[in-house]
Amino acid sequence: MTWKRTAAIHRIDPTFSLPYHLSAPELADCLHLKPHQASLLYRYLHSTERTPACYEKQDIHILTPFMEEYPERLRHIYDPPWVIYAKGSTDLLHSEKSLAVVGTRKPTSYGIEALEELLPPVMERGTVIISGLASGTDAAAHKLTIRKKGAAIAVLGAGFDHIYPRENTALFHHLSRYHLLLSEFAPDTPPRKWQFPMRNRIISGLSDAVFITEAASRSGSLITAYQALEQGRDVKVLPGSIFSPMSAGTNQLMKEGAAPVMSAEDLVDPK
Repeated sequence: MTWKRTAAIHRIDPTFSLPYHLSAPELADCLHLKPHQASLLYRYLHSTERTPACYEKQDIHILTPFMEEYPERLRHIYDPPWVIYAKGSTDLLHSEKSLAVVGTRKPTSYGIEALEELLPPVMERGTVIISGLASGTDAAAHKLTIRKKGAAIAVLGAGFDHIYPRENTALFHHLSRYHLLLSEFAPDTPPRKWQFPMRNRIISGLSDAVFITEAASRSGSLITAYQALEQGRDVKVLPGSIFSPMSAGTNQLMKEGAAPVMSAEDLVDPK
């Protein structure tokens, strides 16, 4: 099931009850699925392992656009997720201020020192720090937020049963208990390359602004930056040396109009 097919069901039946009463061949005809896809969907819909009670036992909250708990910021992006799986404090989704922090998986000492200098004053003002639990900058932002007793949201590119990368297992469990983990993918969904750009649109969509510390010229962080611009979010970057490959992407964004961050005040100021 893709989100486009989910939208197709919604147009036919806003209650989403119809698919549960269709046979596999009828699902194939209604949703233009191949027979084996329709068979898989039929089994998925009638599985006893995917009931709300089963998710509740795993401390997983399910949020949809039909619920008041669904984050308001996501309602207004181009393709809001139909389902969000959450572990932890969902109250963080409704915080007044939020800042996404993303960057390279191979940060330099300059990038880490900049985070240490710039983020604490932002957190002191009650801003929730959002990132993607990736290696490098993401993990550093989460760990700094935890250490400084701030509030963190991690948006994942896979289901909760597949912690990726494995090196962040301890961080995953800490965030799920004391902060918040989010994913639009069912818990048993393994990580796949195409899922991470989808994750990035949620990171930017939940945020008032996106701060990119370091990024190479073809970094995935640039995808987040351009998605943020499409969503009407501010994009802010850490200026870097012209000799550093890890600043090539951020310097290019700054050349294209992204706001340079010279102090913590530049992150606090919405402009």
